[in-house]
Amino acid sequence: MSPLPRTSALPDTDRPAPAERPAVAARSPAGAPAERASPPPRKHRDAFFDNAKYLAIVLVALGHAWEPLYAGSRSAAALYIFVYAFHMPAFTIISGYFSRSFDMRRDRLQRLVTGVAVPYLLFQTAYAVFRYWAGDLTSFSVDLWDPWFLTWFLAALFMWRLTAPLWRIVRWPVPLALAIALAASVSPSLGTDLDLQRVLQFLPFFVLGMCLRAEHFNLVRCWTARIAAVPVLLAALAFAYWAVPRMNDAWFYHTDSAQKLGVPWWCGIMMQLAMFGCSLVLTACFLAWVPGRRTWCTVLGAGTLYGYLLHGFLAKASRWFDWYDADWVRTPWGAVAVTVLAAAVVTLLCTPPVQRALRFAMEPKMRWAFRKEPPPGSRPGRTT
Repeated sequence: MSPLPRTSALPDTDRPAPAERPAVAARSPAGAPAERASPPPRKHRDAFFDNAKYLAIVLVALGHAWEPLYAGSRSAAALYIFVYAFHMPAFTIISGYFSRSFDMRRDRLQRLVTGVAVPYLLFQTAYAVFRYWAGDLTSFSVDLWDPWFLTWFLAALFMWRLTAPLWRIVRWPVPLALAIALAASVSPSLGTDLDLQRVLQFLPFFVLGMCLRAEHFNLVRCWTARIAAVPVLLAALAFAYWAVPRMNDAWFYHTDSAQKLGVPWWCGIMMQLAMFGCSLVLTACFLAWVPGRRTWCTVLGAGTLYGYLLHGFLAKASRWFDWYDADWVRTPWGAVAVTVLAAAVVTLLCTPPVQRALRFAMEPKMRWAFRKEPPPGSRPGRTT
């Protein structure tokens, strides 16, 4: 499934850079000191979150690379289930964290349009062209109400952020969002427009991210938490291996109601609660091992939206053009090679050269599309 220079699907942090030295006073021609206005402090990116976004997007790519190996290898299937239990919840929590300050202010709405809505429209169209060219569609069509493959996250992020002001004013935001997710999971008539089932079932993770603060993330950024995370991750991996022949992996996609998965509604509620708790624990364990310092991959955190959307073309092409039919791919060393290749490809797609080349599509400025902001004191409804 399914993470983002200037803007991204996960915008820059709000943490200011260290204060600069006061500007030296300049003297006027008459000799009197004249104060020189110092520039406002620039915001800087938090290396921890950039590292977390990059590692999460690598896990997304690995999950897609392991999917064709699922039926033939129990180990690959266990890794697949293990990763799907927390990679998108982690990505969604971080997205919520960076949406804490979102409101209906003009510049933030414009950024929502250019950084989320426009990439959704462009890639929904690009994927349709690709599917038609590859023969997956018998006739070319673009359905903007039916997100395909990876574009569901952009549609979800757009809707989640529009609701952000609401979650800041309700008294119990996370329990309310969880109640909505539970209701969605037992509503088979919800429909598939805009992947609403998945949008609502992932909603608690987004709202939880909005409620978190830096000190909450600091709780897992210590050696005690890292050491405690190791047996938890190993136990989860062992459980995933046990669960492969016993559990329907569709639960991890959050795309269907309990009834459509062939179980009673009450079983769906129990599974949703259990998976919500499991995802939170595994996300905390994942974040515990994310480096907090600047590393070689930190710069790639700004390009996770690029890697996320672009690797989808290769992921689908590998199925349609039978790349996994080679005998060597089905060997243990072949699985390792596929893993390394998937990680390398998504890393390449997050690099600054790719960002610069495709910024016109991912992060367009589009000043021509917006009215000029009226000057202070002008009457409402008038523009310059």
